[in-house]
Amino acid sequence: MAKVDEEKINYIFTALEKIQYGSLNITIHNGEITQVDCSEKHRFRLPEKQFSQSKDGVSLTALRR
Repeated sequence: MAKVDEEKINYIFTALEKIQYGSLNITIHNGEITQVDCSEKHRFRLPEKQFSQSKDGVSLTALRR
């Protein structure tokens, strides 16, 4: 097992502390951390959906608030 640089470990911990939803990908080559990718997701609420009755049956109608 390779010795891990403290600077890299601190970077990874800082990235983990900042991210709320998403992923952290650590790339390793020959036992060395060479790259860290952070993908953070931001979710927005969608308008509520409501079913409305039509002649042909039930249709889905979006209501915006």
